[in-house]
Amino acid sequence: MNVGSHLTKRAILDPGLEALVDVGADVRYTFAELDERANRSAHVLAELGVSKGDRVAVLLPNGHHFVEIFYGAARAGLIVVPLNWRLVADELAFLLRDSGATVLVFHSGHDAVVADLLGRAKADDSGIDVSHWLRVGSNSPTWARDLEAGVDRASADPLVVDTDDRDPVFIMYTSGTTGFPKGVVHTHDSLQWAVLTTLASVDVRYRDRYLISLPLFHVGALSPMACCIYRGSTIILLNQFDPRFIWDVFRDEKVTTTLAVPAMLNVMLATYRPELHRPLALRWIMSGAGPVPPSLIEAYAGLGLEVHQVYGLTESAGQACVISPDAAMSHIGSTGKAFFHTDVRIVDEHGIDREPGVPGEVLVRGRHIMAGYWNRPAATAETIIDGWLRTGDLAVQYSDGFIYIQDRIKDMIISGGENVYPAEIEDVLLSHAGISDVAVVAMPSARWGESPLAVVVRADPELDEGAVLAHSSGRLAAFKRPKRAVFVDAIPRTPSGKALKRVLREQFPLDGPE
Repeated sequence: MNVGSHLTKRAILDPGLEALVDVGADVRYTFAELDERANRSAHVLAELGVSKGDRVAVLLPNGHHFVEIFYGAARAGLIVVPLNWRLVADELAFLLRDSGATVLVFHSGHDAVVADLLGRAKADDSGIDVSHWLRVGSNSPTWARDLEAGVDRASADPLVVDTDDRDPVFIMYTSGTTGFPKGVVHTHDSLQWAVLTTLASVDVRYRDRYLISLPLFHVGALSPMACCIYRGSTIILLNQFDPRFIWDVFRDEKVTTTLAVPAMLNVMLATYRPELHRPLALRWIMSGAGPVPPSLIEAYAGLGLEVHQVYGLTESAGQACVISPDAAMSHIGSTGKAFFHTDVRIVDEHGIDREPGVPGEVLVRGRHIMAGYWNRPAATAETIIDGWLRTGDLAVQYSDGFIYIQDRIKDMIISGGENVYPAEIEDVLLSHAGISDVAVVAMPSARWGESPLAVVVRADPELDEGAVLAHSSGRLAAFKRPKRAVFVDAIPRTPSGKALKRVLREQFPLDGPE
């Protein structure tokens, strides 16, 4: 079984159906055309002399080249390593060494950082094994091959290497919010089951038009890409998120479904103009990567748009819990229930199931769970226990079965013995018109052990600390209210939109008041 064959089968069934719209490159492919491009890409990679199981690192923006290389590599039995193109050379070098990639596919926009990596690779002790450099863009340097020219020359004949369902298809590195990134290994089987459980749980239809604006090096984009290919939906690709332009794309491309993390939804609200952006074909917007503030869901409901909260991790291929369309408005703030082919438990520190209404750690089980962390058996053994994935996330499940994600266990604040969940405070603060973004972290307190610190991005330049602290009065219990507030130009976030709270704690080593 090879997931590269999903595209081939869809091309046989619907050759003329539009498969991909690359908005930035103004390129449109039918399924037949995209399938041929994937075949040619597979031949380009095979001609390098690489073997089944070799790793192909990909440093590309969202675009048709990423999709072609992903499916071409899968067919050739290779393992794709999507790289975060926001990283600097030191960080990328770590990922190349850790994955053992022998091929790097990159865009000309990253020439400078790749030249740096090339220089490092030439050093005997670099640990970087890349020997093939494939470049997208004109005027390739002598040390890099022109990928587009190679694809144009390559054979269009099918090329599919026999793979076992347990063979890896991609290694996706975690964002490293709590330490060094780890390579999450997904197999042909786990990716296929991620697709199957999504399509059994979510309202994704044949001929839907799904907009991907998250970067494809994130599971929240790559997993939907695979779902669209399998289901026969059109992928609309934005090479980067733009909160103004995205409404034009929704309108002009008749987008029916999409995914946007809460930080994206928040800035999009300010740019929506009904007189310019209607009519819209959007049935729903999925949102996750952190608890979605109920106030944000209600704001979009006011625009006539449903926001469906989803919960998942890179380790689960993005699937864990999702809310159904029927329950989205009656259970605002809930992430719903487990996906169709998925089991979820809420447990205490000893692995015992919690009673309804009592917070605990989320455990997830299903065939879409990762095979493990690349070359890290100890970390894998700590994370997957008896088939259950320990997520490190706190949630509560009520007697009606609906689950509410509260926070990361490591982000929870313990103040005077009480558990304080930053997401709850953040939701309250975001209801202030003068606050455009916020993250709440723990700061030391001589009296309480820890106290909440609000890191705020102003929408109103006149907003001061006193106004921020006063806003939570009457809305939160005294022990939950932030005791200090500081201001920044932007909250540092991962590509999936999660606040880098470790960075904020290091940036603001403040002590709370007595």
